Amino acid sequence: MEKKIVATIEARFVSTRLPGKTLLEICGKSTLELMIERVKSSKLIDQVVIATTVNPDCDAIEELAKRLDVGCFRGSEEDVLDRVLCAARAYNADIIVELTGDETIIDPDIIDETINFYLKNKYDYVSNILDRHYPRGLDTQVFATSVLDEVAGLTKDPADRENVSLYIYEHPEKYSLGSVKAPDEMDHPDWRWTLDTKEDFKFIQALYEEFYPKNKKFTAWDILQYLNDNPEVLAINQDIKQKAVR
Repeated sequence: MEKKIVATIEARFVSTRLPGKTLLEICGKSTLELMIERVKSSKLIDQVVIATTVNPDCDAIEELAKRLDVGCFRGSEEDVLDRVLCAARAYNADIIVELTGDETIIDPDIIDETINFYLKNKYDYVSNILDRHYPRGLDTQVFATSVLDEVAGLTKDPADRENVSLYIYEHPEKYSLGSVKAPDEMDHPDWRWTLDTKEDFKFIQALYEEFYPKNKKFTAWDILQYLNDNPEVLAINQDIKQKAVR
């Protein structure tokens, strides 16, 4: 029997660096809607589910999910691990593809590359973040719901509960870990293609305004070529430092 693959997108309204970032508009659509359009282009994902919070300020996120005909689960704001696990259970996921709402320009082909690597091997966890080569913002993590269910019973550490798969990849003695590496041309781990600050928003806005009106399914390779030709766009958010998980 084929296993059901569910992409969970962790998204909420509150953000310390850029409040309301998931609903900021670019090209007439929210950043979260633009991301969902891209995730839906994956050939291997069976269901897309937004894992948001029970807070009233996330009502608009649930309404967006209904309008776009994707799943939505509302759970704890702080315990993101529990929220994602419950979302996966609610939609009968056998395999979780963990994404975050910060990944506005996620590439569905890179999502599928990571899923394929997971399906063809026997790892407990596969991602393209452990040995980071892809730009930050193309992050894809894949693991079985049963693994996350086990983890939920093993740790109460706040960092583990906030960062869903942290416990898995910090315990290689317990879980087998697989890494997907970027091709040489895409090997730019210091580049920020993620949404966390106003500078990130300006960067992503510039990309969408360049590509989206002409080609809604622009790829990471299109972005790479554009940034190589337009280093001033790349510079918009290159001084931003990523927040540490611990």
